Amino acid sequence: MPDTKFSQFLTSQKIHVRRILAASYALESLTAEDRQIRLNKRRAKKAEGENVIKETRKPRSGRPVTERTMDAALSGGPLSGPVKTRILKAINHLLEQKKLEKIDLRALF
Repeated sequence: MPDTKFSQFLTSQKIHVRRILAASYALESLTAEDRQIRLNKRRAKKAEGENVIKETRKPRSGRPVTERTMDAALSGGPLSGPVKTRILKAINHLLEQKKLEKIDLRALF
């Protein structure tokens, strides 16, 4: 495994890859509330002319970080912006549990 900023950060903070995968799954998986938000948006789009309450909340993506994306991140491979953000969310969640300060995206990639 090459020494990327991301892999160095994980070893310095003693964060295991499986914990990131589990945290991302818990943060990003769809809930009943997220499905309701999407349904309300579809209904509002269908009935544009009528008086319908617009949904302003954003649902979760429903796409957690996978092992393949973690392998790409650890080896320094190309990652899209949303994938980097999902990894960052999971890491910040783990750091919050350890009572450490959150980091920003530039510190990881």
